[in-house]
Amino acid sequence: MSMSSVSEYLENTLEECGGLGRFQWLLIASIIGGKISITWTTLMMSFGGAIPDWSCQWGNETTILQNITIESKTCHPPQNYSDLECVRKVYDDSMHTVVNQWDLVCDRDWITQTFTTIQMGGLLVGGLIAGQVADIIGRKPAYFISMFFLFLFNLVAAFSSNWQMFAAFRFLIGLASGFYLSVFFVFVAEFMPRKYRSMIMAIPAWPIWAAAFGGVSYLIHDWKYLHIATAAVTAPFLFTWWFIPESFRWLVANDQIEKAEEVIRKIARINNAPVPDTSKLKMVVENSISHNNKKYTYLDIFRNPDFLKKTILLAVSWISFGYGYYAIAFGVQQLSGSLYLNMFLLSIVEVPSQVITYFLNNCMGRKWTTFMFLVLATVSGTVVGVVQMVDIPAKDGLINGFAMATKLFLAAGWCALMLLTTESFPTVVRNMGYGIQNSVTRVGSMVAPQIVYLSQHIDGLMYFLVGALMFLSAICLLGIPETRNKTLSDTIEDKKHKQYQEHKQEEKSKDLVLSER
Repeated sequence: MSMSSVSEYLENTLEECGGLGRFQWLLIASIIGGKISITWTTLMMSFGGAIPDWSCQWGNETTILQNITIESKTCHPPQNYSDLECVRKVYDDSMHTVVNQWDLVCDRDWITQTFTTIQMGGLLVGGLIAGQVADIIGRKPAYFISMFFLFLFNLVAAFSSNWQMFAAFRFLIGLASGFYLSVFFVFVAEFMPRKYRSMIMAIPAWPIWAAAFGGVSYLIHDWKYLHIATAAVTAPFLFTWWFIPESFRWLVANDQIEKAEEVIRKIARINNAPVPDTSKLKMVVENSISHNNKKYTYLDIFRNPDFLKKTILLAVSWISFGYGYYAIAFGVQQLSGSLYLNMFLLSIVEVPSQVITYFLNNCMGRKWTTFMFLVLATVSGTVVGVVQMVDIPAKDGLINGFAMATKLFLAAGWCALMLLTTESFPTVVRNMGYGIQNSVTRVGSMVAPQIVYLSQHIDGLMYFLVGALMFLSAICLLGIPETRNKTLSDTIEDKKHKQYQEHKQEEKSKDLVLSER
């Protein structure tokens, strides 16, 4: 008997527990609702790093010139006054960001985008650590560790006394964020029946919370209070520890059968369904070809040719999405119009895309849905780059419109890619496989703020790079197999068994064709 029997047994048991029932909806409300913390945390610098209107008072050691009219946001002295220097910078007090907090303009303007790069570096490290931790100690502890530190670090960061301290906390916040993003989706997916797993990514929690962040930024317009607000909305979700159980799939894969049976009974009870007979579960596991207590590491992924190939090909898409999504998000101030309105629109435009993705995932499959949105993002991103370089009527409107379309395609494609990635690895290394991708995407996210900075001086750079990376990703994605309607594998041996069965079926089909000839 193979571990595919265990996987099928657990799928059937979940259906007997009520399938998509009250427990699943409460779980979604708890974990997806808690996504407000990671959303506000990640997008903090889209407002916190915004540059308020400012101007210089020019003078020297003895004199300040009060009546010189000069363009705002310039670091160069007025014409015919080259011997003067900027004695004091005057900032618009309608918004309080880290820029006017620590005077981050002129020769210090690089620091603002570096905060975001440092944060994404923390995400990279956190994702790698979390993947291993969640597969060793469990999904639940790893998830709540991330939530606790998101609460703590956001709260303390609000009281940073200098920009160096703030930079250190952006890294720690990124570390906690990497933990969260590597765990939450896998955690929820392992409680969902196979036909509803794609629904998780269709719930537009991120864009709704991101749009709400734009509204809260408009009301508060102070980076310190935004950090405190983020900590405040995180705190209530820490108390869901007493409701959310450990993943029963993880418990079975780690030979904790009795605890898994307790979780199954809890799911059935909350769903008002008959408690399934789990007496055969232990026997099924004991008779499986892979029954052992082995602790898997990243080396098990890299030593497996199939997993290694998938990891490399998927990484190209994850890096590209990481760059494209956050370049547009953090480059919001370069769009015309109100900063707050653009923050809201760039977020809310993702809501319909995620709902559409749910249906496309089930109709077209995870792979081809991702591929389609990569192609669309290639086209729309390239159009923005071209329009930025030419002088045409309604230029600003076209840039804003196609930028939002590109953001929509990126958000939709990334959702489909997350599901494809999760279903491409068995339970014993799923969090590590997903964690690797969640970490390498931060390479793109780390580069994004620097490209945003350069694109202030080089027209079209940011969006041409979006188009090129999406095109490359679409090509690489062709090498990834489809996972639609596939049972979640629980062990590496289970995966090998399925591949063997698929290969055997292909051989039978070929023999049948030859015999017919």
